[in-house]
This record gives sequence, C-alpha cells and structure tokens, in this order.
Amino acid sequence: MISPDLVEQIRDAADLVTLLGEHVELKRTGSDFRGPCPFHGGTHRNFSVVPKKQMYHCFVCHESGDVFTFFMKKFGLDYPTAVREIAGKVGIVVPEDRVIGPDPNEPLYSAVGAAADWFARQLRESDEAAAAREYLAKRGIEDATRDEYQLGYAPARGEAIREALKALGIEDGVQQQAGLLVAREDASLVPRFRGRLIFPIADVRGRVVGFGGRLLGEGEPKYLNSPESPLFHKGGLLYGLDRARGAIRTASLAILVEGYMDAIRLHVAGIANAVAPLGTALTSEQARVLRRYTRQVAIAYDADTPGLRATFRSGDELLRQGASVSVVTLPPGEDPDTLVRAQGAEAFQALLEHALDIFDRKIQLLEKKALFGTLEGRRTALDRLLPTIRAAADPITRELYIARASERTNVAKAVLEQEVGRMEARSAPRPAPGRGTAADAEPAARPVQEIPSERTLVHLMLLDAGWITRVKGELAERDFRHPLYREIAAALFGGAARPASPDAAALWERLASTPLGARDPEPEFVDAVAWIHDRPRAERLTELDRLMFVAGEREKTALLEEKQALLKGGARRYRSKALQSQREPRF
Repeated sequence: MISPDLVEQIRDAADLVTLLGEHVELKRTGSDFRGPCPFHGGTHRNFSVVPKKQMYHCFVCHESGDVFTFFMKKFGLDYPTAVREIAGKVGIVVPEDRVIGPDPNEPLYSAVGAAADWFARQLRESDEAAAAREYLAKRGIEDATRDEYQLGYAPARGEAIREALKALGIEDGVQQQAGLLVAREDASLVPRFRGRLIFPIADVRGRVVGFGGRLLGEGEPKYLNSPESPLFHKGGLLYGLDRARGAIRTASLAILVEGYMDAIRLHVAGIANAVAPLGTALTSEQARVLRRYTRQVAIAYDADTPGLRATFRSGDELLRQGASVSVVTLPPGEDPDTLVRAQGAEAFQALLEHALDIFDRKIQLLEKKALFGTLEGRRTALDRLLPTIRAAADPITRELYIARASERTNVAKAVLEQEVGRMEARSAPRPAPGRGTAADAEPAARPVQEIPSERTLVHLMLLDAGWITRVKGELAERDFRHPLYREIAAALFGGAARPASPDAAALWERLASTPLGARDPEPEFVDAVAWIHDRPRAERLTELDRLMFVAGEREKTALLEEKQALLKGGARRYRSKALQSQREPRF
C-alpha cells in the first residue's frame, strides 16, 4: 500500500482549479468556479469547482468527486494511475514498487462519520442537550452555525452511542479502534465521550477523524480529545484547516488561534484563514503542515501570561520551519471569539493589520519590564531573545533578529552570533556510541542534577548519628538544594524516623545500607561543608561572567574589580577537588 499520508500530500499539492481548468472552461463565481460539465456535455455552467473543499459537482448529472475522481472518470484511469498522474503534475514521486489500493481505514472513517451524525442529532433534538444548546446560545452560536460545523452532544449515559452504532452494524472492535470506545482497567469497554459538547475534528479533506469534547459542568479535564488512532493524530491536526486552507493560500496568511470557538467565530465573521491547534502549544508537525500553505503566520492567542508563553513556544516552532511570524495583541481579557462578538470583524482586522513581528513583540514586553535599563536586566533580556534568534531557520530573518538584539542590548553582532553558535552546539543531539537509530535520538527526561557534597553529608549522617550534630552545626536545611537530600536532611535534623515521600525514603534506605568502606570521613566532611559554604561565591563568579557578555566598557571595569575581589577574598574554600572528581554510584 502507498502511504495514505503520501496520497494526502499529493491531493493537498494539487490545485484543483488549475488541473480541472485544463479541461473545463472555468470562471469565478464568488468563492467557487463554474463551467460546462465535461461529463454530460452540457453548455450551461452547471459544473461547480469548490477550492475550499477540493471537490467538484455537477448540478445536472450529479457527478462529483475530488481531483483523482475527475481524472478517473474523464480519462478512464484506474485509481493507482490517476494518483500517479496527479503526482507527476505536482512534482511528487510515487515509488514504483508500491501498490495503490482502497484505504484500509475506510471502516474507521465510516464509524467516526456515523458518530458525528449521531452526536449532532443529540444536540439538536435530545432533552438532555438543553444545557448544551443554552451554552451555545450564550456564546452567540446560532443554529445554522451549529449545524454547519456539525457540533454535537455526547449524553452522560454513554452506552447510548455504542448501541446506536451497533444498530448500524459497527461493532465494538471498530468503535474502539476509531477511538469511540476505551477500555477500563477491568477490560470492559465504555464510550470515551460522556456529558460533553462535541466538536468534530476533520483532516484536510474534510473527513471527520476524531472529536474534541468540552465538559459543560464541573470536573476535569475540561477538554478531552479522541485518543491516538489510525485516523487521529493530535500532534499533526489543525482544527478548521479543511475549511481554511483555500483562504490561507488566497491571503498568503494563516491566523493561529487557541480554541475551537475562536476559529469558528472568525470563520463565521468572514475571516476564513483561521486555524487552531488541538491544545495551545503548536507541535513541530503542526508547524510543518501549516507551512505547506503559507509562509506568513499571525498568532492571536490570549494576551495573559499562559497565552504569551504559548505564543512564543508556537512562534519558535514556526520559525524553525522557515515561517515569518507575527503576533496579534488582543485587549486584556479578550480572545478572538469575545472580541468579534462584541465589536465585529473590523475590530479584529484592525488588530491584525497592526500585528508585530514576534521578535519585536518580545522586545516590547521586555521594555515594559524595564529590563534594558540595567546590566542584569540586559542579560535577562538577552536570555529571553536568544532562543527566538536560534529558532529562526531563515538566514535573513536570523540576521535581522541579531541586528535588532545588538541594537537593543549594545552587544556586538559578532558576539551574539558566537553565542547562538554555542547554543546550537550545546543542544546538538549526541547518540550513544554504536547506536544511531531514530529511537536513540529521542531526548531522555533530564534528572535532577547530582550534588556530590550534599550526598556525602547525607550519607555520613545516615551511617552515624554523631555526624548529624556536626552537620547541623555548620548548615541549615535550606543549604541543601537537591530536593531529596534536603528532605532527608530535614528529617534527620528534626529527629524523624524517615522522610515522608517514597522517593526520599527509598534513597534513605539505599544510602543507609551502603558502607563508607576504608575512606576517611573527616576530610570528606570538611571538603563538603566548605564547598557548600563557598557555593554562593562561585555562583556569583559565574554570574559575573554572564554579565560581562552584555557589559559596556565602564561596566566591565566594575565587574572585573568585583571578580578579582572574589578570587582574592578570604572565603572558605574546600581544600581539594576530590569530591568533584569522585565517581561514586548515583543513587
């Protein structure tokens, strides 16, 4: 089988109007195109091509389909040949050793499609859905919009949909594979969506592949998506893209919003190039999908702190794909849905016209915090700006960002370029020796960094209670920064039998059962305590080196004087580096 993704890529790359226009004289009529039907030989313009849906339809002979169907019927091609023909026209190579056949996931599409129809009927007709209808009315969603977007309702009695689909011949196995049923711990199957407002989620062809469900009452999670399935891959789907892709290409701009309602509201208001990720954070795969349609993306997330964080995370993902990213600054407390409802589409369009480049938006926020006025502030500002500079895959965009950062922080462009290069070198993947598979390249979760001096002192206290008094005389609980060592030290200082958390208790047992051996504990104790006492001085030295990066000449002089004073000072230093070079087991 040819990959369904490849078939979708070919279909998506095909400009339906251009390809069909080679065989039919088409003229624009509104957002569609009309011409004489090539199938029944009519002379009137009854043949409609709808770019938004990538479909054609004749209102006389009722022939309809997509670009593959057209070539099959017009030229008598079979499906594999039609796919290869279109692939050749759009410059995509189909491997010759692949066989193209019917989609094996067709039963799943049928099941999800039937579920969407059933959910929509419940929302329209069932008494239980009255609260959902009232919620939509309060949100300004009219019945026509509800039906256009096939919004639905999943009853609290979840078995109802299972029984309804079974009556259509869709068995439990297919329902489970399609993500409509999920298994409990006892292996029993229950419907995934219960007591929720349902938003069907479609692929780029407009086929429903999954659902998003919003809980209307109390409980968690507030939003629930379909599970991963052969049809539904959350990280690669964008809500509304099936409707928006034509408008995105026409406008050469995609508008990225946070939620389903934001996308629906903009579409209804005539701003048809809006899409939403299934969750606020855009994935790299979603960014790649969006990049197929346009280079320009405007992000219109909420202007609160979580929204800004998601804006810059999503923006960096888009920059990595070579996109040009701007930010729409919404009024406090507003989102695209509430803004358009209250003030109309013109209010949103005005904000869109004044959208700032994402880098300038970052600088604007940093200026509001007055970070560019002090040495420490400039260093902090630069720490915020460098990841976005590094994310910019387009060399011209990166050069412009470096020049802007240099201008704002008074750091030479060459120095900034060097720092970005160091960041990239530090983050380069390092596969294990002798291994190079894709799985090996996946980053592992970063553990809490080991602190050998703290481990040594905790180890001594667990082996001999006499050490507790000596350590307590030198250090406080807050001096232990590793969370597990701090918890164990607090328990020992307080006379507890063991720490409360399971992780700390397990570490306690392992250290208490590990003998010290022939090592002399006295110098290890002295070195460990001295190292912890000296840690603030060492950290300040590191901070001075960081500040030197953004300092002017006068500031550098002051920093160097402070550094020399710290280096020559009478701080208690640990006597040797033995602790840092130890290779004890990490517990």
